[in-house]
Amino acid sequence: MSVFAIIMFAATLYFAYQIFRHVQSLEDTSLVQSEKKTPSIDIQSLVREADDAYQNGDLKTAQEKLGQGYLIQPENIEILNKLAFVHAKRGDIQLAIDLYNRSLSMNENDDLVHNALASLYRTQGSLMLAKEHYEKALIIDDAYAVSYYNYANLLVDLGEKEQAEAMYLRAIELDSEMTQAHEALETLRRAK
Repeated sequence: MSVFAIIMFAATLYFAYQIFRHVQSLEDTSLVQSEKKTPSIDIQSLVREADDAYQNGDLKTAQEKLGQGYLIQPENIEILNKLAFVHAKRGDIQLAIDLYNRSLSMNENDDLVHNALASLYRTQGSLMLAKEHYEKALIIDDAYAVSYYNYANLLVDLGEKEQAEAMYLRAIELDSEMTQAHEALETLRRAK
């Protein structure tokens, strides 16, 4: 074998060894990274646990579970809306409003979120914002009796009694067994 052939053979062995070491280091790195990963958390389990906690009256645990889910999947609208609902129930109205607005930024055609926002704005005394959201909810779904009932209640607050009466009647037309609408309509008519 010539000196040149020996040098080429040595160089080939050297590069082969370097490639082997590089591949080995990649495998070692991937093993270390997989060991460092946190165990995957089942989002649906968190939601179920939150639902169970809510059903049992444990709003704090429900909020914690939904908060964990939100950190993992901040674009999950179901978690976002449930978290907003629980915050509202716990009295953190502004955070609930912020979360519902975030939800609407992802899906502006959710009449139930518009209803929830309108209710929270009404609670805060922001009646014109509440009116805007009830109107959007009715545009999205004009067959949901609860939207008409809630909107009618707001219209009473705004002193728009004739429009409120029409909304109560529409709610009753859509759901004849809605006793709250019947009672509110009777109260409104007696007040005239």
